[in-house]
Amino acid sequence: MSEALEKVIRARGHLYSFHQLTGEADFGLDEAVEALRKAGHGELAERIDSELVGRNVLPGRWTFKVVEDYDDQYYEPFVALEREARQQLVGGKRHLHEAELKRQRATPGRSGHEMDAGELGE
Repeated sequence: MSEALEKVIRARGHLYSFHQLTGEADFGLDEAVEALRKAGHGELAERIDSELVGRNVLPGRWTFKVVEDYDDQYYEPFVALEREARQQLVGGKRHLHEAELKRQRATPGRSGHEMDAGELGE
C-alpha cells in the first residue's frame, strides 16, 4: 500500500504541474492576443480572447478545482487509510522495504553508512 501511495503522490505532483502549466499557458495567451491586435488581426485576437482566455478545462471547472477535487476525493482518503494501515500493521513505520535494503547494503562501521535510531527500530 505504501508503494501505491508513492505513485499517488507522484500523480498528484503531475496534476499540480498540469494546473500550473495550464495557467501559464492561459496568461501566455494575453501576449498572443496583444501581438495579433498590433499586427492587424483584431478579429482573430478577439476570438482567442473571448473563446480561449479563461476557458474551463472541464465543464464548469478550472484546473485548481480539478486539483482540489482530486485531493478531497482521492488523495486525502488514500493518505489517511495508508497511515491507518501502517499504524495497525507495523507501528506506523514508513519505508520498511527501503530500511531493510539499507540494513542489507550498508557496510557496518563505514563512514556514510551509519544507521539512525529510526532505522535501527529504536
